[in-house]
Amino acid sequence: MFEKYPDVVSVPELCKMLGGISKKLAYKMLANGEIFSVRVGRSYKIPKVSVIAYLTGNVLSDKNKTA
Repeated sequence: MFEKYPDVVSVPELCKMLGGISKKLAYKMLANGEIFSVRVGRSYKIPKVSVIAYLTGNVLSDKNKTA
């Protein structure tokens, strides 16, 4: 799944992966923790596995991530 995408994607790539959703919706999903991401400076870095987990129902977030 998503072989053509790198292991860590950006918000525009996330939008494409999710069928062309808007950037506004993508940022809302990241802010709500629906898709796990890491904020680096002013940008979000989203592991591809987080997108796959979201789509398959295995949601990864800060709340259920072990330290």
